[in-house]
Amino acid sequence: MTDFTLQAVTQPDNDITDPLHELLRKGARDLITKAVEAELATCLEQYVDKTLGDGRRAVVRNGYLPERTVQTGIGDVEVKVPRVRDRSGQGVSFSGTLLPPYLKRARSIEELIP
Repeated sequence: MTDFTLQAVTQPDNDITDPLHELLRKGARDLITKAVEAELATCLEQYVDKTLGDGRRAVVRNGYLPERTVQTGIGDVEVKVPRVRDRSGQGVSFSGTLLPPYLKRARSIEELIP
């Protein structure tokens, strides 16, 4: 009864500056960025017809939310999610399905990329 079967699970070590891992993280960050931008463009296309009284568009892009980190199988990946502004006050907001606001950890990068 003195034999233990527990094994420690290793976490990715972010202190190692392996060029291959950095390349993979950069590629993952670029893919996620492109996919989120495409999702935002689709969202904004739905509101192209909505305009204000002076002719300006009611729903426009408004910068980015603060950068956050998502833990993946290849290490931490920093992501930036775009922000949308609704000038008409109807409550339109951009909440992407790819990067929900609560997502902090993903089992693999495949969960983030459609």
